[in-house]
Amino acid sequence: MIALPIDAVLPALRQALNERHEVVLEAPPGAGKTTRVPLALLEAPWLAGQTILMLEPRRLAARAAAERLASELGEKVGETVGYRIRLDSKVGPGTRIEVVTEGILTRRLQDDPALEGVGLVIFDEFHERSLDADLALALSLNGRELLRDEPPLKVLLMSATLEGERLSALLDDAPVVRSEGRMFPVTIQWGRPFQPGEFVEPRVVQTVLDALGSETGSLLVFLPGQAEIRRVHQQLADALGERSDILLCPLHGELDLNAQRAAIDPAPSGARKVVLATNIAETSLTINGVRVVIDAGLARVPRFDPGSGMTRLDTQRISRASATQRAGRAGRLEPGVCYRLWSEAQHEQLAAYGSAEILQADLAGLALQLARWGVEPNQLKWLDLPPMAAFGQARDLLQRLGALQADGRLTGHGQAMAEMPAHPRIAHLLLRGQSLGLADMACDVAALLGERDILRGAGADLHSRLVLLSGEQKAQRNAQGGVQRARQLARQYRSHMRGKPAQAVSDPEHPRWLGALLALAYPDRVARQRRPGGAEYRLANGRAALFGDSDALMKHEWLVVADLGSRQGQREERIYLAADLEPALFDTVLAEQVRNVDQLDWDEREGVLRAERQRKVGELVLGSEPLPSLDEAARGQALLGLVRRKGLELLAWTPELRQWQARVSLLRTLDRQQQPASDWPDVSDSALLASLEHWLLPYLGKVTRLSHFGALDLSSMLRNLLPWPLPQRLDELAPSHVQVPSGSSVRLDYSEHPPILAVRLQELFGLSDTPRIANGRQAVKLHLLSPARRPVQVTQDLASFWRTTYSEVKKDLKGRYPKHYWPDDPLVAEATARIKPRKG
Repeated sequence: MIALPIDAVLPALRQALNERHEVVLEAPPGAGKTTRVPLALLEAPWLAGQTILMLEPRRLAARAAAERLASELGEKVGETVGYRIRLDSKVGPGTRIEVVTEGILTRRLQDDPALEGVGLVIFDEFHERSLDADLALALSLNGRELLRDEPPLKVLLMSATLEGERLSALLDDAPVVRSEGRMFPVTIQWGRPFQPGEFVEPRVVQTVLDALGSETGSLLVFLPGQAEIRRVHQQLADALGERSDILLCPLHGELDLNAQRAAIDPAPSGARKVVLATNIAETSLTINGVRVVIDAGLARVPRFDPGSGMTRLDTQRISRASATQRAGRAGRLEPGVCYRLWSEAQHEQLAAYGSAEILQADLAGLALQLARWGVEPNQLKWLDLPPMAAFGQARDLLQRLGALQADGRLTGHGQAMAEMPAHPRIAHLLLRGQSLGLADMACDVAALLGERDILRGAGADLHSRLVLLSGEQKAQRNAQGGVQRARQLARQYRSHMRGKPAQAVSDPEHPRWLGALLALAYPDRVARQRRPGGAEYRLANGRAALFGDSDALMKHEWLVVADLGSRQGQREERIYLAADLEPALFDTVLAEQVRNVDQLDWDEREGVLRAERQRKVGELVLGSEPLPSLDEAARGQALLGLVRRKGLELLAWTPELRQWQARVSLLRTLDRQQQPASDWPDVSDSALLASLEHWLLPYLGKVTRLSHFGALDLSSMLRNLLPWPLPQRLDELAPSHVQVPSGSSVRLDYSEHPPILAVRLQELFGLSDTPRIANGRQAVKLHLLSPARRPVQVTQDLASFWRTTYSEVKKDLKGRYPKHYWPDDPLVAEATARIKPRKG
């Protein structure tokens, strides 16, 4: 057996697990943790014959790890070592090490929270921080705490680049065992910064061709996604011509496992490989023969937007930790080289680590599993708590799908959804399809939605994909693998279908049921065309979506969109996959999505109130009918809704009333600075809009036209909000006018804070300090005016003005207004509103 770096720390790891039930193992890529650790712990006394579960984040990595472990034992997969992944499993009665993907562990925990018969759960590559890994860890720890005493369930977190101390703290200060990696020197070749709008493919292709000419060994090229892989593959194939010594091998998660294996197997003798990979090749896999890495520095990351309820793929810069992982692939077997297509200065600006998926993902599946487990997120241990906005959005969706009751508890339908190995939307589609007698079509549709589009770029109509799946038409060569995977997934879904249809339709083969099934999964993506034959549609969630190119589906007014997306900053979503929808189905199988809304609105042209009952699907109006009359309660609420939409400016505000509002608000603010409560009510616009039922509703009985709002006695309504004796105190504490030394009564302007007293300078002679209101708690802001009432000074400190600034101001004013009275000492002078004071 070849020695690996991890071998040196295996004794320490055994000791740590002997003493503690939680351990963190940090080991860089190439250390051998995946293939050595499970075997090294298999005969540990504390395991006592129980099994080991090892989680891998990807199907390819899980199967490859199981095969490597089995080969170390000289056995076949399915004997001591087995695996369980989606669409495939190999385990036997003697299997003691099961390599599984994370979603499979979550479902196993739901069926058996104590994990009876399992002695150790290993989370491999935990630094990738997948959503399923975070959920599986949280449920494992909780199930162990509640249901497991002896023998104990041990947890081992293995990672290549992880903040080990942070994770140790999550696991009650678990010991951290660290292993050095075995990596040969890797020379870094830096590129130049990408320019805005520059395509990545040409530079990648040129770098590959240069490296093939100057370096030996196989190449691993990191690209952000499948589209870039396809384009680079085509350009390299054109550039290399008939060279049989260079094999171009794509590697991404949507390839079938045989194609993925071909990419990671050693190149044939005398040949070199160029593996074009997404970040699937970053840590989980060893690709034989690679000593050159070309890194575009990009990754495509799904991000969920709670505002729109949609997930979009964003292309973003990788973290420094990811860049280190990728470069390390070149030094596994011998000294290598890594071409980074960005500058060294740009590298220093990269984030240290990538974001955990739980912080930016659609949480509908997580919310459903937590409801099935019977807990709130804050009742479990997380490295990062699920964001409340996205979690709330997920719960709203689950309620719309009938999975949750109003109090958050799981319904019977929700329980069945949670047991399906699918996203909640797809699970709902499958179960409702089964109840309608559409199980076969539902399984095919679910399989198509669960895999990447098998007919990319061939129009958006999902019907054409169903035809390929049924075998009515033969798929082109480049689509055959996708069709085969979809058929396999459809068969798996069919194995979960139980029971008889509850309300079977009479014509299950009719193509219109495709749109109905999609609408069950995506009620928020029912779409209606904005104009006949146009490319733009409005979705039930209120957003816009359009076809990027002319499409046959544009002849349909109603669609359901299964796949759409946009670039950051774009308002409209692009429609990639959809089916037509018969609106008549909203009267039958989709009736649950329809709500009746009594709408009272104004005909802007006529200026009159019109009432109608609208049938709506989300924000889309199916139809409407006039309402000849509304009961007073509904009418009043509709009028209040109009005021909230159009704002308080509908009402008869006057400048004096706005000043009254500001005076009350000032006294409320001054009170709350000293104590939380205040006798003064909140009369801000936002508070008034929130309390329309209290002060406005009683006066709306005769309002039938828009102009009637302006005739309401708004002043009396608002002043009635001040109970006795506040009206008198208002005039005392926040008077509308202030008397100045000249004898004039000058209006205070409360529209700003502090209130403004705009007064001619001469009228303040003899006044030593700034006037104050509210029992001295608030100084006014003085706007000192010239005789022509133009501002010459703004101050809240009149005494300082007299001392320091008056003499300069006096010189200027005396020159401009020589007939006026400008004394040398303003504090002993007589104030006047005239040119000069009256003579004695």
